[in-house]
Amino acid sequence: MKLSKLLERIACILGGAQTTDIEIESIEQDSRRVKAGSLFVAVRGTNVDGHSFIPQVIAAGASAVVADKQWAASEEGNQIQTAHPQTVFVLVDDCNLVLAMLASAWNGYPSEQLTLVGVTGTNGKTTIATLLYKLFTKLGYPCGLLSTVCNYVIDRAVPATHTTPDPLELNDLLRQMVEEGCAYAFMEVSSHSADQKRIGGLDFDGGIFTNLTRDHMDYHKTVENYLRAKKSFFDGLKKEAFALSNLDDKNGEVMLQNTKARKRYYSVRTTADYQAKVVEEAFEGMELQLNGTNVITHFVGRFNASNLAAVYGAALELGAANEEVLVKMSELVPVNGRFESIRSPKGFSAIVDYAHTPDALINVLGTIREILDNKKTGQVITVVGCGGNRDKGKRPIMAKEAALRSDRLILTSDNPRFEEPDDILKDMEAGLDTSELKQKTITICDRREAIRTAIALAQKGDVILIAGKGHEDYQDVKGVKHHFDDHEVVREAIGQ
Repeated sequence: MKLSKLLERIACILGGAQTTDIEIESIEQDSRRVKAGSLFVAVRGTNVDGHSFIPQVIAAGASAVVADKQWAASEEGNQIQTAHPQTVFVLVDDCNLVLAMLASAWNGYPSEQLTLVGVTGTNGKTTIATLLYKLFTKLGYPCGLLSTVCNYVIDRAVPATHTTPDPLELNDLLRQMVEEGCAYAFMEVSSHSADQKRIGGLDFDGGIFTNLTRDHMDYHKTVENYLRAKKSFFDGLKKEAFALSNLDDKNGEVMLQNTKARKRYYSVRTTADYQAKVVEEAFEGMELQLNGTNVITHFVGRFNASNLAAVYGAALELGAANEEVLVKMSELVPVNGRFESIRSPKGFSAIVDYAHTPDALINVLGTIREILDNKKTGQVITVVGCGGNRDKGKRPIMAKEAALRSDRLILTSDNPRFEEPDDILKDMEAGLDTSELKQKTITICDRREAIRTAIALAQKGDVILIAGKGHEDYQDVKGVKHHFDDHEVVREAIGQ
């Protein structure tokens, strides 16, 4: 593609060869992939600044380099441009945003040919995006999905590496959806992707906010920065789009303060545009009232009632018929690793859930406790760990909240990554600040052994919650992903 075509929507000034009448063979942000004819974009990453690789990519044959104006004005930038007058330098204000816009242009602006809906928030993104994908598929539309668990182009699975892929991969997937006839695409929008402008240049027709609680403090540093990243997604929506927010979250209205999109709200607690009320619930499912109509669902918990209210509201905002939506919602089933119940022949249940934040853990345990209290039977045994090289501040909080809501608690390893598992567990144990909490807690570093111990302790009527990994089928240790699936370990231990 001609460089002039790629730059049609991008504000820039030219340096070096100062021509856009050249053919570009590929767009790269990884200097190791650059070859003759490449356009290299010098992205400033979390750990590495792409500008430091500019001499290397020119030597590799890059035809053009996108760099920021700040670099161009520096002594180093001046020297490199002077030394390479045959190279085209495209100078911009924000390389991260421009990379996303270039990726969109390279793939023919695929998001403009789809009805694209993004879902952001701390918890519930995967469930809502996936259920919208499944719902609209049941309504007869070819759909695409971009999620933490797996990406789908209609029914073709594409493994997911990130909650939101990098701009080049993201726009390539959207292009595949267009080429294969998708009408709708539903995607999770992570705070990292919003902050890093990975979603820049995408044409969203709707946005959904779930909730905001402590997470990713290792990256954002403060809750205010985390909120600002989420909010930027809604600030960028066009006026023709819808912005659907959770009125039960204290940040629900804040998220939509500056959006140009039409504002809509959903709730399980108060009057809203889309309102869900739990009529009755059990571990097999719950009866919901959605805007006055009762629906039997296969989901459990008020957090899922909230998720379903969001799905219902988004579907109606997209123009689907109310009665048809309600019928199809009754057919939907939980997402892999989200409150998945496995029944033991001995009469107890094990629930596998992705809950990896304090709020998610509180919600899941609150649901389990509420159902058990109604039945007046059974104890709660929780198995939980925390990931390594992530927000350390939530570790003691996770342990304390789990202990407060469980009869027995087993602290164990999650994905230690490059940290020592014992160090992570010590951070968690620091949250057990009373003798009562300590007495009900044991620590078993080996996750397989921890799950087996929980199952050995369980009696008829009990519920075991195995939290933190959900859909994941690996443990990340020292950079190596070892196969590990909570579901498999449970089934093996109970003899299924």
